[in-house]
Amino acid sequence: MSKNIDLALLFRVVRLSFAYKKTFIIALTLALLLAPTSALRPYLINIGVDKYIMDHNMSGLLVLCSIIILVVIVETIFGYFFRYLTDVLGLNVTRDLRIDIFNKIIGQRVRQFDKTPTGIYITRIINDIESIKTIFSEGLLTIVADFITIIAILTMMLITSWQLTLACLVIMPLMIIATIIFNKKVLVSFQAVRTQLANMNAFLQEHLSGIHIIQIFNAQNRERLKFKQINRKYTGANLDSVLYYAIFFPVVDIISAAALGIIVWWGAHGIMADTITMGAMVSFPIYLNTLFRPIRMIADKFNSMQQGLVASERIFALMDDSSVTEDSGTLSLKEIEGHIVFDKVSFEYVADNPILKNISFEVNAGQTLAIVGSTGSGKSTIINLLMKFYDYQQGSIRIDNHELKDITKLSLRSHISLVLQDVFLFSGTIRDNITLRNPQIQDDAILHASKLLDAHRFIMALPDGYDFVVSERGHNLSSGQRQLISLVRALVYNPSILILDEATASIDTETEAIVQFAIDKLLEGRTAIIIAHRLSTIRNADKIIVLEQGQILEQGSHTELLANPDSRYSELYHIQFEKNTTQKV
Repeated sequence: MSKNIDLALLFRVVRLSFAYKKTFIIALTLALLLAPTSALRPYLINIGVDKYIMDHNMSGLLVLCSIIILVVIVETIFGYFFRYLTDVLGLNVTRDLRIDIFNKIIGQRVRQFDKTPTGIYITRIINDIESIKTIFSEGLLTIVADFITIIAILTMMLITSWQLTLACLVIMPLMIIATIIFNKKVLVSFQAVRTQLANMNAFLQEHLSGIHIIQIFNAQNRERLKFKQINRKYTGANLDSVLYYAIFFPVVDIISAAALGIIVWWGAHGIMADTITMGAMVSFPIYLNTLFRPIRMIADKFNSMQQGLVASERIFALMDDSSVTEDSGTLSLKEIEGHIVFDKVSFEYVADNPILKNISFEVNAGQTLAIVGSTGSGKSTIINLLMKFYDYQQGSIRIDNHELKDITKLSLRSHISLVLQDVFLFSGTIRDNITLRNPQIQDDAILHASKLLDAHRFIMALPDGYDFVVSERGHNLSSGQRQLISLVRALVYNPSILILDEATASIDTETEAIVQFAIDKLLEGRTAIIIAHRLSTIRNADKIIVLEQGQILEQGSHTELLANPDSRYSELYHIQFEKNTTQKV
């Protein structure tokens, strides 16, 4: 971003407040009213000295003092409502913007989350949007109010004494130069602060999520050192801005003192020459303080606005990036049978590093397809493409003879349920984790699904049953319980296509029997794709394909593949069978 104000960006931010036009107009009106009231007090003091004190008119002075008190009260009331309304305006705008940016982020392609740390998004939603609030509460409107106040004060100063006004303006170029230098330096430091804050949030989010890994491998001291370095950089960026503030404000005080000295010297000569009144001499130090205060604060508010604009530039860059949420599909399917075809599909996450190579297979409606293969063979990638998390580069994927790219994401995913090996549960009740707060799913559907999958018994054994509060990521439940909840979740959404990505790989053999029973119930009448680690769980699959390095090595039923003793599937099966036999012995 330029070191000067980007007017187009500023106008775009201001346009966000048009939804609260009434509040904006009232705040702007109060800014216009505050200016003359601020300039009126020293002018009234000037009149009081020249017309009442010098003439010993105490009754007139009492009336004037009453007017000054009234002006102060009015100024205080205007100032209160002005500050209150600017804060309200900023909070309303950022509330709406925070919702918009959250909706944008959760609608992004999975590829974006592969490239961008979660902590960066947290910084955007919380810190950056909080900075945008300052554009309204401490920036634009308050700067407008201060500029109007400066003009009003200079006008009253000229009316009071043009000679003293010129004397005061002699020192003004120094103030302007100091303000410009300060603005440029602080803007750079603010940009560094935002960058380091984003880095810190990303580090904290990642390491707190993986805290058990850090403790298991005794990496606490190493991670402490990393965090210490990140924290030092963040602190250093903040100290730079503190340094500039620590220099700027004393410089302003020195310039202000120099201006006061010039006024006293020039004023004394004017009084002796009878060209300047005593009232002007008394009121001008007040004028000077009233003039320099908004000038000094404008520099600070200008930087607050710059900080908000730096944040808004990042927010708008994310909001405007259509590539991260682009959905080329226009076809919405109300119902699907579940016929799936992969026709010569190739895909690569990184250019020139193919993950899938010319993959072709077909799953008829109601059939179960199992996919096996070594780690990195492309099993999960097939699921990612089918869910439209990523777009395939070559070939065709069709559902019920409709090209996958033509189907909207919302429509596609409303007919598919995905159960992962690593079950993610949110903080909240079991009921909320099953329905994901979908109001269309009633308690009857939850109970029916839970009983059908034999999850009802363990849920009712918990304190508060379906209202049992699950901790973050479900850590107060066993892996088998978490998996059963995820299967119930899949069932209540009544999918036409069910995808199981190694759903039993992380649970023990005893729990596997319970979960496998639930899976068998869930598979009835549905098209299913199962990624399997334990080959014993896919014996009844209609078709099994074996992947190796992104290619289909072989395919057929369990019996057909096992009948060939030289097949890769047969090799994998016997390895697992012998391993399980050894463990039992």
